[in-house]
Amino acid sequence: MKHEKVEKNVGIMIILIIVAISFGTLVELVPLMFSKETNEPVAGLKPYPALQLEGRDIYIREGCNTCHSQMIRPLRAETERYGHYSVAGEFVYDHPHLWGSKRTGPDLARVGERYSDDWHRAHLYNPRDVVPESNMPAYPWLFRDEINAERTPKKMRALRRLGVPYTDDDIANASSVVNGRKEIDALVAYLQGMGTLIQSRR
Repeated sequence: MKHEKVEKNVGIMIILIIVAISFGTLVELVPLMFSKETNEPVAGLKPYPALQLEGRDIYIREGCNTCHSQMIRPLRAETERYGHYSVAGEFVYDHPHLWGSKRTGPDLARVGERYSDDWHRAHLYNPRDVVPESNMPAYPWLFRDEINAERTPKKMRALRRLGVPYTDDDIANASSVVNGRKEIDALVAYLQGMGTLIQSRR
């Protein structure tokens, strides 16, 4: 009888559904918040150097993460194609994470050092020059536009507040590292660093 009252009362039903979903979410997420596997960086992981950090921001700005995921699942079909499956400790310093779920293009989690810098430059200038069937857009302005070196230290300070262990020296030297560099330099540096820490263990 009580069950029937609940089913016929939309308000109570909505409240109970919200409670059930909230409880299930807590049960799934709270243990992960205290797990070493998800909170501790993998051995050898360091924060992005200044040039790679700028490259990552360009990657986000240009929407690369909307077509390329950065998370290889532990399935044979994925590990054979892309390499070692993704490990949570690789992304501890990523704000925001770029795992993604849509793969218009291939997963890029292990793209680092797979191709030369020249290949990446040619691919980004006009993808069809190196992959004729590609539907990826071209990014010629990256070869023209320079990085705003004044912003880099500010980004590092903000990330340090979120727990990324940038040192005072990292922040002090950031502007000089990226000053005068083109955006393409930064994006290629970011791509070449992706997934290399785990990849090198294979």
